[in-house]
Amino acid sequence: MSKNITVILGHPDESSFCNAIAEEYATSARAAGHTVRLFKLGEVEFDPVLRHGYNKRQELEPALVEIRESISWAQHLVFVYPIWWGSMPAILKGMFDRIFLPGYAFKYRKDSPWWDRLLVGRSAHAIVTMDTPPWYYRFIYTMPGHHQMKKTILEFCGIKPVKITSFGPVRGTSEAQRAKWLLKVKRHASLA
Repeated sequence: MSKNITVILGHPDESSFCNAIAEEYATSARAAGHTVRLFKLGEVEFDPVLRHGYNKRQELEPALVEIRESISWAQHLVFVYPIWWGSMPAILKGMFDRIFLPGYAFKYRKDSPWWDRLLVGRSAHAIVTMDTPPWYYRFIYTMPGHHQMKKTILEFCGIKPVKITSFGPVRGTSEAQRAKWLLKVKRHASLA
């Protein structure tokens, strides 16, 4: 069944392996009959800082409005990014801070510690690169960035299921290994 898919590249450098992953995913998903919108945050002009928290409205730049509309439009979201210092790059976190606001992504309930999840009906897949071996990231560091993305951002807003695929260590890998990872990305995209 054909889906609307929004792919967001959270690596600021277009020459990165993450860019190759995002491009492969978009191309393969289109070839499988899906409609895909691809955004590269490194090319997007926006202030990643939520200047006043939730206390004062900060107007979204036109590019963020377009990304937000594409998130609303999508049935499946794909985030491609590296793990830096245990988590996502600042540019991707800034996009979440600016777009996933109360009233759009979630809504606090009056006089209650609970909230309403406003982005239900969407699934997500995070495809993550790292220089740390994935087993070390999992068992020694306990995957802080994966938990942040899955539990405290996407599922918090009602997006599920959330799948995470980790590739690493990327530093020093051969072209043959990267080609194997891209083949895995192609399979994920065709099954989206």
